[in-house]
Amino acid sequence: MEKVVINNRKVAIIGCGFVGSTIAFCLMQSGLFSEMVLIDADHDRAEGEALDIAHGIPFVGHVDIYAGGYDDITDAAIVIVTAGANQKPDETRLDLVHKNVEIFKSIIPQIASRNYEGILLIVSNPVDILTYTACKLGNMPENRVIGSGTVLDSARLKYKLGEHLDVDSKSVHAFIIGEHGDSEIAAWSSANVSGVPLNDFCEMRGHFQHEESMERIAEEVKNSAYEIISKKRATYYGIAMSVRRICEAIVRNDRAILPISRMIHGEYGIEGMALSMPAVVGSCGVETRVPISLSQEEQIKLKQSADTLAEVIKGLNL
Repeated sequence: MEKVVINNRKVAIIGCGFVGSTIAFCLMQSGLFSEMVLIDADHDRAEGEALDIAHGIPFVGHVDIYAGGYDDITDAAIVIVTAGANQKPDETRLDLVHKNVEIFKSIIPQIASRNYEGILLIVSNPVDILTYTACKLGNMPENRVIGSGTVLDSARLKYKLGEHLDVDSKSVHAFIIGEHGDSEIAAWSSANVSGVPLNDFCEMRGHFQHEESMERIAEEVKNSAYEIISKKRATYYGIAMSVRRICEAIVRNDRAILPISRMIHGEYGIEGMALSMPAVVGSCGVETRVPISLSQEEQIKLKQSADTLAEVIKGLNL
């Protein structure tokens, strides 16, 4: 088979629901891509989204955006998978697992059969389990299969800390790790504000109830999606901007440190599981892991988070 040359300025999006179409809209404005193909089981929906977004091209510069099929992905730098059932009010991300794994059993083999050599970016929920599923079904090197992970959760944490401390959230350095879901962990022991340990900075700003504040902020971050879904039925703007950041890191080879979902082998006693942990992300996908400092309690919680996902995976026919 003739080797396909990857087009670094082409992206494919599989799934044109709220999340997929918002990602397409966000990426169209980013200037990262000159070609974008939208794929959906409902081809008319993909065509409609492509047409609607294309009408904004005169305001941002040319992007060739169109509805297509799986044959159109072969030379894309990144294939973004958002297809799947939406999370409903009072439903956890893990509640979606069986429905969305079945959907992935029809999507991932289509990608694998075309010997795709770009980066596969999983956004559908539960993202950690579906990243694992994509690795198992996709026959691709693990470094090229990543999930959006806790990039959005970590942004929410930075936003909340920025509000709490009344500082620019871009100066806050903190990660949510583990499951993108109810067992996620705020890695407080490595958090800082421009190099100043978090507790020290809090005291500089007149905050001394550290344990109480950390518990409140972590809960607010964990429940952010539930709150949004209860009010407007879906979340899509935040994740679209998170995906844009991941795409920037890949296309520009930024080697950015992002808490993406990836396969874990041996870190913190975890083996053969996809979890969200910081990694250097560039043109090859995951370049290397980033071993952030974790307290013993955080390490225990991380292992528990992995065990939670492992139990769910046992019930899947992969």
